[in-house]
Amino acid sequence: MALSGHARDGIPPRSQVFRPGRRFARAVIRAAATCLLLMLLAGCAVKPHPQAKQLFNGSDLSGWKGLVGNPVTRAKMTPGELAQAQVAADASMREHWSAEDGVLVFDGKGDNLVTERDFEDFELWVDWKIEPRGDSGIYLRGTPQVQIWDNKIGSGGLYNNKRSVKKPLVVADRSVGEWNNFHILMEGEIVTVWLNGQLVVDGVKLENYWDRSIPIFPSGPIELQNHGNSLYFRNIWIRER
Repeated sequence: MALSGHARDGIPPRSQVFRPGRRFARAVIRAAATCLLLMLLAGCAVKPHPQAKQLFNGSDLSGWKGLVGNPVTRAKMTPGELAQAQVAADASMREHWSAEDGVLVFDGKGDNLVTERDFEDFELWVDWKIEPRGDSGIYLRGTPQVQIWDNKIGSGGLYNNKRSVKKPLVVADRSVGEWNNFHILMEGEIVTVWLNGQLVVDGVKLENYWDRSIPIFPSGPIELQNHGNSLYFRNIWIRER
C-alpha cells in the first residue's frame, strides 16, 4: 500500500503535478493575444506564394536604386553617363527613402524608387498606405501605372491608358491612412489587379506611356512613384512567371 504524497509506479505524487490555475491560463491567453496583435500591426511578411521572393526585406534598401530618367532617355545615354547619373540618383534616394520598422517610407521629397532588377511576366504583391490627398502608383516594367491615390474614382486602375480601360471596376480602397493590398498579375501587355481582395482591373492592356506607337517594353523594373507626398509600403513580394 503506497503512502499519500509518495511516487507510486512511476507516477509523481499530486503535490508535484503542475496544474495551471485560471489566473495562469488567462495570463497565457493575454500574452498570445498581445503577440498576435503586434504581428498584425507590424504587417507580418506572410509569403503569398511558395515561389514568391521579397523585393523589400523590411530592414534596408537592398535591391533598390534611385530613378534615372525614363526607359527612353536611359536608352540614349552612354554607359558612362548612365553610371554617373545613377550615383547621383542613389544618393538622393537614400536621403528620402528609408526602412523603418518593416515599412518602406518616403518623406515626400526626391524621386521614385526603382528595383535594381528588371522583370518580364510576374505576380506582384504590395501593401501601401497614403495620407490625405496622397498620390502614387506602381510602375510595371518601368511604365505607369497601377494608380494609388486619395480620389473618389478609387485606386488600382491603369490611369495613364488612353484607348484601353483606365478606371477601376469598383472602389475598393480602405479609408485614407489605413493599409491596402495590391495583387497584380502581368502577362505580356495584359494586367489584372486585385485591391484588398476585390477585382478592380480585369485583363486590360497596359499602354506604353513613353511611346504609344509601340507595345509596352518586354522587360523593365518595378517602380514606386511619388507626387511629393509621404508614402508607405511593406510586404513587397514578386513571383516571376
